[in-house]
Amino acid sequence: MQKYFFIISAIFIVGIAQAQNNFKAVIKDEQTNEPIVGVTAVVNNTSTISNDEGLVMFANIPNGEYVITFSSEGYKSKTETFVFPLPTNDTLELFLESETEEIEEVIITSTRSSRTIRNIPTRVEFIAGEELEEKSNMKPGDIRMLLNESTGIQTQQTSATSANSSIRIQGLDGRYTQILKDGFPLYSGASSGLGLLQTPPLDLKQVEIIKGSASTLYGGGAIAGLVNLISKTPTTERELRFHINGTSALGLDINGFYSQRFNKIGFTLFASHNRNAPYDPADIHLTAIPKFERFNINPKLFIYFNDKTKLDFGLNTAFENRIGGDIDYIKNDKNSSGYFEKNDTKRISTQLTLTHQLKENQQLVFRNSFNNFNRIVSIPSYTFDGLQNSTFSEATYSHNGEISDWVTGANLYTDNFSEKATTSFPLRDYNQVTIGAFAQNTLKVKEWLHIETGLRGDYIADYGFAFLPKVSTLFKVTDKLSSRIGGGLGYKTPTIFTEESERIQYKDVLPINSNFNSLERSYGANFDVNYKTNITDEISFSINQLFFYTYINNSLILTPLPNSTFQFVNIDGHIDTKGTETNIKLGYEDFKLFMGYTFTDAVVNQNGTKSQNPLTSKHRLNNVLMYEIEEKWKIGLEAYYYSPQKLNDGSIGKNYWVFGAMIEKLWEHFSIYANFENFSDTRQTKFGSIYTGTISNPTFKDIYAPLDGFVINAGVKIKL
Repeated sequence: MQKYFFIISAIFIVGIAQAQNNFKAVIKDEQTNEPIVGVTAVVNNTSTISNDEGLVMFANIPNGEYVITFSSEGYKSKTETFVFPLPTNDTLELFLESETEEIEEVIITSTRSSRTIRNIPTRVEFIAGEELEEKSNMKPGDIRMLLNESTGIQTQQTSATSANSSIRIQGLDGRYTQILKDGFPLYSGASSGLGLLQTPPLDLKQVEIIKGSASTLYGGGAIAGLVNLISKTPTTERELRFHINGTSALGLDINGFYSQRFNKIGFTLFASHNRNAPYDPADIHLTAIPKFERFNINPKLFIYFNDKTKLDFGLNTAFENRIGGDIDYIKNDKNSSGYFEKNDTKRISTQLTLTHQLKENQQLVFRNSFNNFNRIVSIPSYTFDGLQNSTFSEATYSHNGEISDWVTGANLYTDNFSEKATTSFPLRDYNQVTIGAFAQNTLKVKEWLHIETGLRGDYIADYGFAFLPKVSTLFKVTDKLSSRIGGGLGYKTPTIFTEESERIQYKDVLPINSNFNSLERSYGANFDVNYKTNITDEISFSINQLFFYTYINNSLILTPLPNSTFQFVNIDGHIDTKGTETNIKLGYEDFKLFMGYTFTDAVVNQNGTKSQNPLTSKHRLNNVLMYEIEEKWKIGLEAYYYSPQKLNDGSIGKNYWVFGAMIEKLWEHFSIYANFENFSDTRQTKFGSIYTGTISNPTFKDIYAPLDGFVINAGVKIKL
């Protein structure tokens, strides 16, 4: 591993001559004068995407005449010629014209609407461009860090030794959050447990997050919200990227991405190799980071038959061997006795999308995916061996009008799980089939009032019907002040794959029984106020205040039985979570300050007895300060606070802070960076033992704080 650090260190001390010119412009809508998010700007085979303020930047442009092209779906492309050096260093303003009055900029796909993020009544959070790049520096091997640093979201580690994790939104367990890849439910059921760990971010164009019930849009499992990972698509300009990262925790990430369109054919290819040696910073002979090796290969083909019809077909794969536990047992090649948790996984999934434009404002889309996921979990004296095959098929019709947009569709979802018998314990096999249909309308009542309504009906075999209405309203009070209010119903089909059963590797967990278990049903609502202004030409300010509430009836809880087995039981009661999120962004010249506060009160009401939902921080602070010089330097400081959390054994965890710092130097075709994560070395092992019993037969406590402590990672990103 030392050779990687010597290479990275050598890169840091190499001096590169600086280019002379920089370009900085804000791209705006010609009619509304509002900044446009997601505009692609291209110069000299180098591209960038405008951020949430419509800002695009290029650095290191030599003297001379250059053509820059600006394009965004729903707008006419614009080509401008600039002679460098420019007569001024001020930020330019450029305007794009809508292609038609009916079609607006397409940025957000998760709402199934063709409207801009500012005109969508559903509240959507958006991570793209520079923010996505910065977060991928911190954890280029997976998306945990990308999501965990957002307000209202907490990544929950479910295994003390193998780092298995799930994502919690607004205090609700991970099973209530649906993770999608390009709108496909690839990480559900058995395949959800390692989804966060096996998804690198390099091939992502953007990440869209909807908090609160989204079941009307995407069916069961989106009670707390959804995360939609949007892949990059090819353009005529070639994109070739490499990302190499090494860590002081003995980790290595090598990622590569290629994309280009050739007339009627386009192609993208993502490949990665991620590995880590067993790492024990607390010297307790247990892995804080397990030993693992993973390969991802994701090719995707795009065929543009004509201006109206296109097809894309992609393949996502992940192959991983992961083992954590007694570090002496792992290092000695398993020749000694000791505790271990071993995960062997194989994930292969396909995604096919066929799009046909019927008329200028009417479109048909057919989509299909197949997911094959095999997982073997081994601990001393027990092995779980399961195979999940799931399919998703959907047909939708959309009509975009000047005043009203419609989208209707039907889908079929199948989820088949089969377990290999390794003991005499009952098998947990199941076969779930869900047939659904939905309709959604987005209506522009007035310039200041937009209303979105929807209705879904799902039939779940063995569990019956679920009707899921929703409504969201956008109020544009002024150009600077807006507000959204919305709510809807949701449901979750019961399976054994939850955080609770993951912690015990599904050992002694009885099968789900449709005669005994029932759907978890929910309703939720949220309300926010958003204000954005420029205090001066140099100072910008924005604040978003969100209030949320979710109620889940017949909650499924893992319950111990007298015979030392466990059974999922729909409790006589409910879970409700309520709270607020506050997001503040302050900009001054090259500085940006982000501050977030989350208050979450998640309560389990069982048989009339109330208790706090375990592993939920009631108070959380997110603070990030960024300093950026026009694609030359990025320097960041961050501080995160977690209040005490109730644990499953009834005890209370410690409150703690996590601090980090990042620096990146950028040139035209590559950049180098270093990230100092958790430099305060906050570790749960400093608060006390993370297990009871002996190290050869441990019983682990809940993991609520970091285990890996202070980790430095550094790397190089290359763009050709």
